Amino acid sequence: MENNHQGQNGFSYTYSAQEQAELKKIREKYTAPTEVEDKMAKLRRLDASVTQTAQAVALVFGVLGALILGLGMSLCMTELGTSFGVQGNVAMIVGVILGIAGGILASLAFPIYNVIVKRKRKKIAPEIIRLSDELMK
Repeated sequence: MENNHQGQNGFSYTYSAQEQAELKKIREKYTAPTEVEDKMAKLRRLDASVTQTAQAVALVFGVLGALILGLGMSLCMTELGTSFGVQGNVAMIVGVILGIAGGILASLAFPIYNVIVKRKRKKIAPEIIRLSDELMK
């Protein structure tokens, strides 16, 4: 912010381009959106919702799979099985089974993400096309 000169009633300021952009952003929060801005915001929201849902589900699958895999590894490599009342070779077998199940679950995270994205895009495609057609005219 620069002080240009002192006038009769006070100071006059000039703002840089970056400050002007920030001022405009703040001002837009307090002004009523136009119809075009409303449609554009809805279009952005719909587009973002496709990946947000898929990311959340894939993240849950990946984290649960990793935790189950880790539990299986712990059963195989430590004395954790005795805490659960499982001894020796039984702990090893249970650990291997859990490890394999956790690995499969974690590896399914990305394919599940792709399936959800594809289905969700197919579901909201007509609305996205309609809104984008309206905005391009």
